[in-house]
Amino acid sequence: MLKTDLHIHSNFSFDCGNSLDDIIARCLKTGVNCIAISDHGTAEGALKMQKIAPFPVIVAEEILTPVGEVIGLFLKETIPTRIPVAEAISRIKEQGGLVDIPHPFDKFNRSGLGNKIMSQYINDIDIIEVFNARSPLPWNSWLAGRFANQHNKAKSAGSDSHTIAEIGTTYVEMNEFKTPQEFLKALRAGKIHGRMSGPFVHFGSVWARLNKAKK
Repeated sequence: MLKTDLHIHSNFSFDCGNSLDDIIARCLKTGVNCIAISDHGTAEGALKMQKIAPFPVIVAEEILTPVGEVIGLFLKETIPTRIPVAEAISRIKEQGGLVDIPHPFDKFNRSGLGNKIMSQYINDIDIIEVFNARSPLPWNSWLAGRFANQHNKAKSAGSDSHTIAEIGTTYVEMNEFKTPQEFLKALRAGKIHGRMSGPFVHFGSVWARLNKAKK
């Protein structure tokens, strides 16, 4: 059985300072044994993590579009950021990946796509993130879960960790898988475990962003 965190950032993100080695150590400590590294605008950290981690790593990327963020799972290479939603989805599918929509209803300093945009691309969406440990309002998670149920989409969850201590707060308990389609099946049958990280974790992101801006 896997404890899978489907939304983790590394120091390849502009607002995170977590090294790949520190992420591995934290996962081993908390029992998380499968992760998706979904850095902002790059898959390079995930590709490197996949080579060194002692557990399964899904290569992912959180792609910023003009109207919100889209996560591509099971990628082979980086997808450019700041591209239209349709292009982001198309590039994910071209790589044989899955389209996951993170924190879809978070609009307070976040980049959720929202109901209108998701409905427009509903046939191309594979997964909806229904629990994000950094989401400021529980209501947002409820809306995401309702949307996923209405459209029969698989449900994901993640810590959205930008600091080491956040890893382990949230995971999906699910069966092992080998292919994206096996992953989808396991995810649908999985059980989400999660607790909110609290508002202060956002200061860690700000600190990391400021430190990187100085370099």
